[in-house]
Amino acid sequence: MTTAIEVREISKQFKLYTEKRTSLKERVIRGGKMPYTPFWALQDINVDINQGETFGILGRNGCGKSTLLKCIAGILKPTSGEIRVRGSLAAMLELGAGFQPDLSGRDNIFLNGSLLGLSRTEIAKRYDEIVAFAELEDFIDNQVKFYSSGMYVRLGFAVAVNVEPDVLLVDEVLAVGDASFQRKCLDHVKKFQREGRTILVVSHSTDVMRQNCSRVMVMNHGKVITIDEPGEGIRVFLADLLGVGTLEGSESGGIEGNVLAIGSVSAEHGGSGQRMHLYPGESLTITADLDSLAAVPNAMATIAIHDDGNELVFASDPDDPMCAIEVPEGGGMVRFHFPEVPLLDGTYSVSVGVRSATDTAIFDWKDQVTKFEVANPGRSTGRVRLPLDVSFRLRSASHTGEVPAVGSDPSPLALPGWEQSTA
Repeated sequence: MTTAIEVREISKQFKLYTEKRTSLKERVIRGGKMPYTPFWALQDINVDINQGETFGILGRNGCGKSTLLKCIAGILKPTSGEIRVRGSLAAMLELGAGFQPDLSGRDNIFLNGSLLGLSRTEIAKRYDEIVAFAELEDFIDNQVKFYSSGMYVRLGFAVAVNVEPDVLLVDEVLAVGDASFQRKCLDHVKKFQREGRTILVVSHSTDVMRQNCSRVMVMNHGKVITIDEPGEGIRVFLADLLGVGTLEGSESGGIEGNVLAIGSVSAEHGGSGQRMHLYPGESLTITADLDSLAAVPNAMATIAIHDDGNELVFASDPDDPMCAIEVPEGGGMVRFHFPEVPLLDGTYSVSVGVRSATDTAIFDWKDQVTKFEVANPGRSTGRVRLPLDVSFRLRSASHTGEVPAVGSDPSPLALPGWEQSTA
């Protein structure tokens, strides 16, 4: 398999100046040197990203994600190490990056396009598509310093994707803007994926990672914690975010020091033993085995359900008292019971977790560990089965249409002449 991006032993140091010396005397005395503290934003980063792969980077703020992308884009020069990128590259790294505020949107399109390696003729051919994608037809000749943040990001993303690069770097842009624009961005990412382009994306959204990436790299303090499939990468990221165990330095990227772990997880429904699928409206029970080295008196069980497109369907409230459990030494079983599942056709995956109720630390999280299938015997369509009452009545001259008296049933189904059917 061809490698699109090679990162070898990359480290990046910044200088943090702790004092300000502005007088000429101070500068002469110190020989023009200012005291500083070295800060390593990146330390010995190694990763290969395959051609046609959508690769995600997760990590808390300040972990080095954006610094790494800027090094790959050539905006920053690493202190040590080597980066190789095969093919043309476009980067959307931050809001309005590369825009000249005193120039119009039109001028900035030609300026940014030229920086990405396109000739003026090539940019002119794509100009209308860029403006239409950004939805800025009425504002394209205004100076961009008067643009809103949403207009900034729409224009920047439109330029980056319409130059059709071999490698696209995206830093948090998919989480900016309104829902309609986010959907448009994700649709364009899907188009790039179908065309076999390489995409490197940074996002705090675990759903973006789960839905789009084939692998995820988790970072902390400028180092790589793990590189794994999205489910395991998200589990490690959440654990790191909430301060569980000693992640840094762990070769496997696993969670160290936990007293509780989730074992096997199973799903049973109203038709179990007779058929593989359940029908809309039937019950569903998810059971998870817990192994515990010590008693955990204040724990919270959590559950999430995603559809076959990795869209979140349901996630339990992590603070719901109903989810509180007491786990003795040795462990036990936790049971999630849904008396009625209102979903229609589809295959759904289940993730379960257990966290501390006192310090929000995650003991363990199993991402999409089991599945269940729903088959709708009727012809209704959509995602959910909603209770529905349908009624009909004949027009009657005797019906006055008076509003029912206070205390009576205000429902039109209670009026004389209505015949009710239930679906």
